[in-house]
Amino acid sequence: MKVASTIHCSTTTTPPNLSFFHSLFHNATYPLSIFRQLLAAYANPNHLTFSLLIKASLPSPSSPTSPLQVTQIHTQLLKRAIDQFVYVNTALIDFYMKLGFTTLALQVFDDMPHRDVVSWNVLICGYSQNGHPYHALNFFVHMLRHCFRPNQTTIVGLLPCCGRHELILQGRSIHGFGIKAGLGCCAQLNNALASMYAKCDDLEGSQLLFDEMADKNVVSWNTMIGAYGQNGFLDKAILCFKEMLKEGLQPSSVTMMNLLSANANPETLHCYIMKFGLINDASVVTSLVCLYAKQGFTDMAKLLYKYFPTKDLISLTAIISSYSEKGDIESAVECFIQTLQLDSKPDAVALISVLHGITDPAHFDVGCAFHGYGLKSGLTTNCLIANGLISMYFRFDEIEAALLLFYDMSEKLLTTWNSVISGCVQAGKSNDALELFYEMNTCGQKPDAITIASLLSGCSQLGHLRIGETLHGYALRNDVKMEDFTRTALIDMYTKCGRFDSAEKVFYSINDPCLATWNSIISGYSLYGLEHKAFGCYSKLQEHGLKPDKITLLGVLAACTHGGLVCEGIEFFRIMKEEYRLVPGLQHYACIVGLLGRAGLFKEAFEFINNMEIQPDSAVWGALLSACCIQQEIKLGESLAKKLFFLNNKNGGFYVLMSNLYAIVGRWDDVARVRDMMRDSGGDGCSGISSIQVTSSLEDTNNNTRSSEVHLNTSSWH
Repeated sequence: MKVASTIHCSTTTTPPNLSFFHSLFHNATYPLSIFRQLLAAYANPNHLTFSLLIKASLPSPSSPTSPLQVTQIHTQLLKRAIDQFVYVNTALIDFYMKLGFTTLALQVFDDMPHRDVVSWNVLICGYSQNGHPYHALNFFVHMLRHCFRPNQTTIVGLLPCCGRHELILQGRSIHGFGIKAGLGCCAQLNNALASMYAKCDDLEGSQLLFDEMADKNVVSWNTMIGAYGQNGFLDKAILCFKEMLKEGLQPSSVTMMNLLSANANPETLHCYIMKFGLINDASVVTSLVCLYAKQGFTDMAKLLYKYFPTKDLISLTAIISSYSEKGDIESAVECFIQTLQLDSKPDAVALISVLHGITDPAHFDVGCAFHGYGLKSGLTTNCLIANGLISMYFRFDEIEAALLLFYDMSEKLLTTWNSVISGCVQAGKSNDALELFYEMNTCGQKPDAITIASLLSGCSQLGHLRIGETLHGYALRNDVKMEDFTRTALIDMYTKCGRFDSAEKVFYSINDPCLATWNSIISGYSLYGLEHKAFGCYSKLQEHGLKPDKITLLGVLAACTHGGLVCEGIEFFRIMKEEYRLVPGLQHYACIVGLLGRAGLFKEAFEFINNMEIQPDSAVWGALLSACCIQQEIKLGESLAKKLFFLNNKNGGFYVLMSNLYAIVGRWDDVARVRDMMRDSGGDGCSGISSIQVTSSLEDTNNNTRSSEVHLNTSSWH
C-alpha cells in the first residue's frame, strides 16, 4: 500500500509527527490502518486525532465499517481519556448513529460529563434518521427541560420524524415552536417543513410555505416536486418542474428521481436526463429502468440496462417483474440467471417476481425449479416467498403441496394465513378455508379485511348465509377496516345467498363506491331480473366519474338477457366496443347469443357467431342450446348438442340442457338415453350437492366461527 510504504520510509529516519498522520486521514481509504501505523510509530494521538479518525471512518457503500473497528476506536479513546472532550464524544455519537447503533450512541451521550446543543442535535437527528420518531421527540423535550436552546439544526433534524399522519400534530407544534423562538425561516428549515407537511398529505401547507420562500433553491423545488409526486398529482409535479426550469435552475439527480417516482412519461424524462447530463448517475438510471419496466416498456428497460455500465439487482428485478406480468416467463428466467452473476445475489423480491408470473400450466415445472432454488438458497424461510409458493401451488390445484408447505412453516404470519385461505377458496375448497379460519383463530391470529373478504367469497360458493352474516358481524364488532373489496365481497355474498335486501343495505351505506362495488350490485340486480335498477346503477357510476369496464358491461348485458331486451343489449354491446374500446370476451358474446336465441332470432344469432372476432367456445354454443330449450327447437338443439359433444364431452351442462329439451316435449326415452350417455362419459351433471345446516351450531365463541353441515347427493336435472 502506498500510504503504508510512505510511513515505513519515514520511520527509518525520524518518527513522523501527528500533523503528518492527520494529513493522511483526509484522503485515507483505510483510516484504521493508518491509525495502527501511528501507534506503531510511537506517536501519541490526541483529541484532534480521534476526531479526524472518527470522521474518516464513517461508513460508505464502498467502504463499510465493521462493529469490531468501532469498538477498537472507542477503546483507544477511553484508554487515553479523550472522552472528556465534548466535540469528540459528539462525533462518536454521530458515528454510532450512522451505523445504526442507537443504544451505544445513547450510552456515550449519558456518560458525557458536559453536553452542548450540538450533542443534543446529533442524538435527536440520529434517532429520527434511524426510524425512532418517539425517541427523537422525547429527547427534544428533555433538551428543553435541561435549558438548552434549540437552533435551526435541531428543528431541521427533528421534522423528518414527524412526516407521518399520526405525528402531524407534533409537527405543527414544532413549527409553531420555531416561529415563537424566532429561529427564522431559512431555506433549509422551510424545505424540511414543506417536506413534512407533504408526507402528512397536507399539500396546502407545503404550497403555502413554498410560496412564501423569498429565495428558492434547487432543494426547495425538489421538495415541492416530490410532494406532488408522492401524493399522486403528476400534472402538478411536471408543472412545478417546468416552472423551475423557467427560473433558470439546473435540475439535480433528486429532481429526476422525484419525477420518475411520480410515474411520469419515461421517454420524456429520458430526454431531460440526457439533456442535463445525468445519464451517468447510477441512481437516476436505475430509477429510469424501473419506470420503463413498470409501464410495460420492458424491451427499452432491458436495452438501457444492457448498455449502462453499472449492473444492479434493483434494475434487473424490475425487468423480471415486467416480463412476468406479460407472461413472458422465458425472458424473466433469463434475467433471473443474470442476477446470479451480480455481486449481490437474488433476494426474495427477485424470486417472487418470477413466481407471480407463473400462471400457465406449461410453466409449472419452472415454478417447481424455483422452489428448489429457494430451498437451496434459504429464501423459502422468507414469508414473502412461502406465500408466493403457496399461491402458485393453489393456482395449479396442487392443494396437497400448498398445505404441506403451509404446515411446515415454523412461523405463520397473517399474510400466510390469508394466502392459504384465499387459495382454498379459489380452488373451490371453501369448507377447508372455513376450517383454516377456525384454526387461525385458535392460534390467536386475528383476521383482517383480506381474510374476511376471502371467507365471504367462500360463503358465496357454498351458499352459507349464516356464516357470511357472522363474518359481517365479526368485522363490525372488532372494527375490522371495511375496505372496498370487503364490502364488494359482502354484496356478492348476500346476493348469491338470496338476501338482496342486505346487499342493498351494505351498498347504500358506502359513501363513495369503487367500480368493483358498482359492478357487484349491477350483477346482483341482473341475477334477480331487476334490469331497470341495473341500468340505473350503470348510469349513476358514470355520473360519479367512473368508466365502465368489461365486468360492468357483462352485468348490464346479463340484465338485458334476463329481461329479453334485444335492442338494448345490442346497443350496449356496440357502446362497449366503439365508445369504451373494450375487447369483448367469450362471456359477452355468450350473453348476446343467448339474448338473440331467447327472442327466437336464431338466424341473427348464427350470423353473430360467424362474425365473432374470437373462436366460440362451449359457453357460446351452450347459450344457444339453452335458448333452444325455451323456444322448443328440437332439431337445432340436437345439432348444437353434437357440436358441444365434440367440443367437451365431459361437460355435463349440455347433457342436462338436452335432457330438459326432450322432457319439455315429452320424449322420455330420449331423456333416459341422454342420461345414460352422460353416465358413460363421466360427466359432472349427474349429481349435485346441497348443504343443509341441520342445527344452529354456528358459533361465535371467542371470535371463532364454525359450522356443522350435512351434504346430500341430489339430482340436478331440473
